[in-house]
Amino acid sequence: MPLPDPLIAISADTLSGAPVFNGTRVPVKTLFDYLEAGDPISEFLTDFPNVTREHAIAVLEMARQHAVDAASQAAAE
Repeated sequence: MPLPDPLIAISADTLSGAPVFNGTRVPVKTLFDYLEAGDPISEFLTDFPNVTREHAIAVLEMARQHAVDAASQAAAE
């Protein structure tokens, strides 16, 4: 199954504009909350079956890339 494009959607009509996994009503923050609490990604996926593993990994990769880019930019300044 292809990943949605964009990976994350924001709409005032969905959860008051909270960023969600595109095509779902699952807030992206929830994935980070699970991981921050030490829960495995498999638990998140079990609790939110509308999010595929590939979609969750792609969002994590996007966040990782953003963090690396921001750190690189800050170091260059």
